[in-house]
Amino acid sequence: MLIIMQQGSTDEQCDAVEEQIRRMGYAPLPGPGENRTAICITGNKGPVESALLNQMAGVLECIPVTKPYKLVSREVHPDDTVVRIGSVAVGGEAPTFIAGPCSVETEARTLEVARRVRAAGAHIFRAGAYKPHTSPYSFQGLGEEGLHTLQRVKDEIGLPVVSEVTDASLAEKVAEHVDILQIGARNMQNFALLKKLGELKRPVLLKRGISATLEEWLMAAEYLLAEGNPDVILCERGVRTFNNHSRNTLDLNVVPLARQRTHLPVLVDPSHGVGKRDRVRPLARAGLAAGAHGLMMEVHSHPDTAYSDAHQTIDVETFAGIVKDASILSQLEGLFPRAVAAE
Repeated sequence: MLIIMQQGSTDEQCDAVEEQIRRMGYAPLPGPGENRTAICITGNKGPVESALLNQMAGVLECIPVTKPYKLVSREVHPDDTVVRIGSVAVGGEAPTFIAGPCSVETEARTLEVARRVRAAGAHIFRAGAYKPHTSPYSFQGLGEEGLHTLQRVKDEIGLPVVSEVTDASLAEKVAEHVDILQIGARNMQNFALLKKLGELKRPVLLKRGISATLEEWLMAAEYLLAEGNPDVILCERGVRTFNNHSRNTLDLNVVPLARQRTHLPVLVDPSHGVGKRDRVRPLARAGLAAGAHGLMMEVHSHPDTAYSDAHQTIDVETFAGIVKDASILSQLEGLFPRAVAAE
């Protein structure tokens, strides 16, 4: 349930409502707005009796929330959320491009890629210092050395950086060096990690799990918001299906549906969605046409020699072409709407 306070309601009235919610056995989560405060009730497993709350001073109305996820839903937050990282606005008026190699490599190679993708139109640099792979014999990343390289990308190239956190014990160390903390597909339902990153109050990029439903994906995001972190970015990266012609099945059907149900920005990762570089550009166009707020792609100045995921890594020239594609697509009326009507 969502309790809407009257415009001009006092802090004391809001505090009284929150205390009453606690006495009822639930947890209040206030969301101050531009003109009035909304208080979301969490912890209930069924309908909440609203009669007592409706009678309290300062309460305008009580609105039932029908979705199991509350804070990420448009019922609670009808306006689009824009996640700001410095001068970059994810979910803003134009699509955001996140580009870089799968893994942090040598300092020289990583800085070279960062310079080139920035010149080609990237807003945020991506690279993994820690790399969880299916095989224990695959490259696992450079670890702390990679974090120091990412710090140089921030300091010398001037690009914000996103990198994956693979374990809750590493979260604070990674947060010292990067701007956005990524939760990979394999960790989407690592609830201890979700809670930890929610507590850090640092922007989080949440990739959809390998076989996750839309509701499971949004419930994972709910963990982050429930810990007090409103800066969450969703990323569709393909799900596992019966097909054997691509690494994953990029589920672009979920993009407009996710935008209907949640106010959080939605990105698409065509690199992992197809697993072959020759199909990344067509699926990047399709992701934007489906309404994604931006793209996250594996890009390298020498993709054939990338430390990991070389087969799906595109070159800088292809990435520059995708940026141009987006400029052309943006001329289509309503392609990047700032608000999508709920179902």
